Amino acid sequence: MPPLLPGTATLGVLGGGQLGRMFVHAAQAMGYRCIVLDPDAISPAGAVAEKHIQADYLDHLGLAQLARDCDAITTEFENVPALALETLAGMRVVAPAAAAVAVCQDRAVEKAHFESAGVPCAPHAVITNDIELAAVDPALLPGILKTSRMGYDGKGQVRVKTAAELAQAWNDLKRVPCVLEQMLPLKAELSVLVARGADGQVVTYPVQQNLHRGGILAVTEVPAPDVPAEVATLAIASARQVAQALAYVGVLCIEFFWLDDGRLVVNEMAPRPHNSGHWTMNGASVSQFELQVRALAGLPLPEPRQHSATVMLNLLGDLWFTAEGGPTPPAWDRLLALPGTHLHLYGKAEARHGRKMGHLNITADTPEAAHAVALQAAALLGLPTDF
Repeated sequence: MPPLLPGTATLGVLGGGQLGRMFVHAAQAMGYRCIVLDPDAISPAGAVAEKHIQADYLDHLGLAQLARDCDAITTEFENVPALALETLAGMRVVAPAAAAVAVCQDRAVEKAHFESAGVPCAPHAVITNDIELAAVDPALLPGILKTSRMGYDGKGQVRVKTAAELAQAWNDLKRVPCVLEQMLPLKAELSVLVARGADGQVVTYPVQQNLHRGGILAVTEVPAPDVPAEVATLAIASARQVAQALAYVGVLCIEFFWLDDGRLVVNEMAPRPHNSGHWTMNGASVSQFELQVRALAGLPLPEPRQHSATVMLNLLGDLWFTAEGGPTPPAWDRLLALPGTHLHLYGKAEARHGRKMGHLNITADTPEAAHAVALQAAALLGLPTDF
C-alpha cells in the first residue's frame, strides 16, 4: 500500500491500556488522528484519543465502526482475540497480522516458532493431557509450569520440583494446556526490540538488561551493563531471525535468558511495544511507539540511535500505599529534583497493588551516572536498590 501520510490519516488501536496511550501520543505528535476500541468506559488510551469506541473486541458493530473510520489498525496487547484482527484485516490494513499475534498467544506454538526460526529456547514439554503429563522427562525438573495462554507478568506460572508437585500444579491450573520449562541458572534477563516494515526493512535497539521482581519487570538498563559484545550481537541477530520468520510488521519484543554457562536462549515474545522499551522515550533518537506508528503507516524506519545512557524504573500501584494508608501519590517533586529524571504516568484512575501506574526514565551521559541517580530515585520511592 502507499504510505499513510501524517496529517491525512486516522489510525486505530485495539486496546485502551498504557501502551495504547503512548502509541496515541506518538501518532498525534506526528499529525495522525486516533481511534481506540476498548470495552472499558474509562481507559488510558481512550482518554487521549480523538474517539473511543466502547465495545467488546469481538463486537461486530464496534469492529465495523473502527474499520470504517480508520485507515490502518494495530493492537496494544497480545491477548486481543486473533479473530478480531482477522475480521478487521478483511476491511483495512492491520499490523501486526492476526497470524503473528496468534503465535504469541500460545506458548507451545511460540516455542515451535522459535525452533523453526533456528533460535534455541529452554528445554520444555507441552502438557495437554494425562499421557503427556506422565511422559514428562524427569530432567525437566525442577521447572516452571506455565499456562499456554493468557499468562503475563508472572500470572499462570508455578514452580515445581518433583513429578508430584507438577501433577498438583497442573490440577491447580485447571488442567488447561501448559508448557513445563526446565529451570536454568540465569546470569541475566535480556530483551531486544525489533521494528519491521511491510517492505521487510528491519531495525533494532541495543540490548536491554532487565530485572524482574515477583514476575513483573522492575528495572531496565541500557546499555546492558553486564553483557559482552558477542552476546549482544547474538541476541540482536536472533531477534531479527524471529521477526523475519514471522513476516512480522510492527514492533516486536523478544525476551532472552542469558545463562551462567554463557548460552543465550529465547524466553518469549510480545507482538507490541514492551515495558522494557519505555527507556526509548527519553534515551533514543526515536521511541518504540513512533516506530510502531511508522510501521503501521508504511513510513520509513530509521535505525534507532541511543543518545543517553538510561535506566527505567517501573512504578507500580504499591508506591501509592504507605504504612499510614493510601492511596497517596509519591513525592514526585523530590523525585523530579534529581538530574535526568523523566516521569511518565499512565492516567489510570485508581492505584492498586501490582498495577502498572507509570515509569521513570533516568538519562545521563554515562551508564555509571544514570545508575547512580536511579539508585537515589529508588531509595526516595522506597524501592529495593538491588540493581
